[in-house]
Amino acid sequence: MNIIILVSLYLLLCLLIALMGMNRKMGFWGYFFGSIVLTPVIGLLLLLVSGK
Repeated sequence: MNIIILVSLYLLLCLLIALMGMNRKMGFWGYFFGSIVLTPVIGLLLLLVSGK
């Protein structure tokens, strides 16, 4: 049961990062898949350093 909660939280964080990056250089799907593959923390760093 705990693993389901952790995976759901992980995907929710990836989704939030993707939503924040919709109008950025990589777009929604770029940040979403980047966050899934590289962890949400690295996805957030990518979002912060990317241009619009």
